[in-house]
Amino acid sequence: MVDKLLRTLICLVCLCAVQVSAEQYPSKPITIIVPFSAGGPTDTSARLLAQYMGETLKTQVIVENVAGAGGTMAAARVAGSPPDGYTVFFHHIGFSTAPSLYRKLPYDTIRDFEPLGMVGDVAMTLVARKDFPARGLKELIAYVKANKDKVNLANAGLGAASHLCGMLFMSAIQTDFTTIPYKGTGPAMNDLLGGQVDFMCDQTSNTISQIKAGKIKVYGVTTKTRVSALPDVPTLDEAGLKNFEISVWQGLYVPKATPKPIIEKLTKALQTALANPTLKQRFVELGTVPAGKESATPEALRKHLKAEIDKWGPIIKKAGVYAD
Repeated sequence: MVDKLLRTLICLVCLCAVQVSAEQYPSKPITIIVPFSAGGPTDTSARLLAQYMGETLKTQVIVENVAGAGGTMAAARVAGSPPDGYTVFFHHIGFSTAPSLYRKLPYDTIRDFEPLGMVGDVAMTLVARKDFPARGLKELIAYVKANKDKVNLANAGLGAASHLCGMLFMSAIQTDFTTIPYKGTGPAMNDLLGGQVDFMCDQTSNTISQIKAGKIKVYGVTTKTRVSALPDVPTLDEAGLKNFEISVWQGLYVPKATPKPIIEKLTKALQTALANPTLKQRFVELGTVPAGKESATPEALRKHLKAEIDKWGPIIKKAGVYAD
């Protein structure tokens, strides 16, 4: 009887502590962990979001880049962080492919995280170094098929959106070629600009400025419709690669067991940021479609993440791409 009373008292004390903590939250800076290098598309979106979420939360929101192993190092770090709302994870479609790509993960994608909400969808572009011989998509495909042992494609590492897009491209044209993994598409883009690599498939948030400046060639966007920021660039479907489609969805997460009141505050800050006209315009300029209020919720992201895990599993298994 005494033990039962003691356990009840301890639970009440813990609940009171959580409630007080949630009411005072946030009382210090919040860190958003990005699983890729600074300067890449995911990093760009995260820094914009951090600025506007910080205004709502009335605290500094810092972005920290933890690159490596296709985002799994960063995910493992977040999963092992205190569930106090001060460590937030910003990841994209790669979070849903990791369970199929890696034979053993140091975390469980579903059980170790609490979703906050969707952030947005980003189109991708198939681009090449400025002096690449092929002028259009049909020439590119013909050139790659004829020179598959010589050409190379850069990506941000196993499981990254650029890797998935490249994998789909190889499958679509039924040709394998050399891929070169980086710790993010920021450094990959630098090598593309410098002519060290031939081409890559990257998010518009990392390629639009380079395309408009004429520093790289573009062959098409990967979405069903053209991107408003690149109205003259055809979709890959229009250019001749029928039914080729991939977009990069993004989401925010916190460690499992984060108190619900804190999750609600973070989700509200996310929704407020995404509704800000200035942020929305910046996202559009980067080729990103910001999530609506109905998508920027824990329930919507939880459902979408599960559906994407189920979708990509068979595709990756068929391709036979795995990492230890």
